[in-house]
Amino acid sequence: QVQLVESGGGLVQAGGSLRLSCAASGRTFSSYAMGWFRQAPGKEREFVAGISWSGGMTRYADSVKGRFTISRDNAENTVFLQMNTLKPEDTAVYYCAAGSGRWPDRVTGYYDHWGQGTQVTASS
Repeated sequence: QVQLVESGGGLVQAGGSLRLSCAASGRTFSSYAMGWFRQAPGKEREFVAGISWSGGMTRYADSVKGRFTISRDNAENTVFLQMNTLKPEDTAVYYCAAGSGRWPDRVTGYYDHWGQGTQVTASS
């Protein structure tokens, strides 16, 4: 079983930056692919970024490519999402997710464990 706790969300002006963290419990963290998703009010949850078990493979939604960077520290059981040049349309609750496969996927059903979410607001 993996438990995930996100942190680092907040209010920032458009053009600013935030770094989200997701701390995982459990000794098998390094065997999981990890993903970041987001959900804005009235919209479906959408894929943002994913990283493989080793960190050697990453993938991004087109809307964040070049602005966001996902990384992980398996020694610290933590995955990060560095968000730069934030836009108002990035405003959402951001969720961390762990999938038992080793490669990141864009589909929510691929992931077995979810955090409680952290609010990110980019004001114009």
